Amino acid sequence: MPRTRPAGPADAGAIGRVHVNSWRSAYAGLPLQGLSITQRQDRWRELLVGDELRANVLVLVDGGSVVGFACAGPSRDADARPDTGELMSLYLDPAAWGRGFGRMLHDDALALLRSAGNRTATLWVLNSNARARRFYEKAGWRADGATKMDTIAGGPPLTEVRYAGALDEIG
Repeated sequence: MPRTRPAGPADAGAIGRVHVNSWRSAYAGLPLQGLSITQRQDRWRELLVGDELRANVLVLVDGGSVVGFACAGPSRDADARPDTGELMSLYLDPAAWGRGFGRMLHDDALALLRSAGNRTATLWVLNSNARARRFYEKAGWRADGATKMDTIAGGPPLTEVRYAGALDEIG
């Protein structure tokens, strides 16, 4: 039975693997030359052990294996109100896509934001990631007009779109 739980340092390897495999599938066709599972695992290990990450990380476990993760915490946006949280990441291993696991992670991450006293939330998604945008729109998120440029694994700058919503209306 799939379940979510808080991530710990021992999950860094699985999180890094899921992160890179998801990027490779979701962003197929983008030049991701700098994408390394080992580097991503090392980075997640640093984040989960240190105090740099001011957020909660959940993993989704199915059949004893981590197949997804989500990260949620205070909004990092300069224009955010104090009661705005952020869904910073939500990734599933591509083999787990389409099984309802993304929705489970999403809903549990939003529950963490609500329990922290947030009333609204935001997230950023690549403009070209139609699958993710449909997922978030179906859950009640709406693009709020904000955009920014970001890079993935040393690739070219890519446009991200911000989605926002009231936490009592999303999910």
